[in-house]
Amino acid sequence: MFKTQAESEEFLRGFLPHLEETPEEREVLLCPPFTDLSVLSKYLHGSRIQLGAQNVHWEENGAYTGEISGPMLTEIGVRFVIVGHSERRQYFGETDETVNLRLKAAQKSGLTPILCVGETKEQRDAGQTESLIIGQLEKGLVNVDQDNLVIAYEPIWAIGTGDTCEVTEANRVIGLIRSQLTNANVSIQYGGSVKPNNIDEIMAQPEIDGVLVGGASLEAESFARIVNYK
Repeated sequence: MFKTQAESEEFLRGFLPHLEETPEEREVLLCPPFTDLSVLSKYLHGSRIQLGAQNVHWEENGAYTGEISGPMLTEIGVRFVIVGHSERRQYFGETDETVNLRLKAAQKSGLTPILCVGETKEQRDAGQTESLIIGQLEKGLVNVDQDNLVIAYEPIWAIGTGDTCEVTEANRVIGLIRSQLTNANVSIQYGGSVKPNNIDEIMAQPEIDGVLVGGASLEAESFARIVNYK
């Protein structure tokens, strides 16, 4: 929940010039708040940056005050949507069952969902990392098309806590995630305190296809360094 429309436009003015040095095959996606989507869709038209939303409801319309539907997003050029982010699960009661509904609704509307999975510090300390993540995948991916899917591993315990998830451990867990899928070519990202000073090491890991960036994406220079990792 950062950036007004004016602040988002200011960010882009500082960020877009950095894309001149970004390899063509590298995908760049921005997922701003709902209020920014329409203006950024127009601003980014014709650029290489794709647009994503931070959530989607499982119905196309109805008495769901405060929610956003798939058709509302695709109408303004949104192509991706984050589903099951740890903050949605922690603060707003998202469950594996509602995550599954949102994933299927996103795909039905032509969106590519980014499914977030990950464990808390308590769950990791209890040795539940593997079983929890496998459970999130089994429940979340029921009747979901894995040919139109991105997955992001979020070690919740390593986000804004000062604790660090070693890149080899992130790579191990992402390998575990891949082993649970019917489509081994699903893009699997890492999202846990990704910063300019660790992006090169993260992206050197063989199982990690990309990153889901939080706070480090709010400043143009910082995000540009991550996008232009070596």
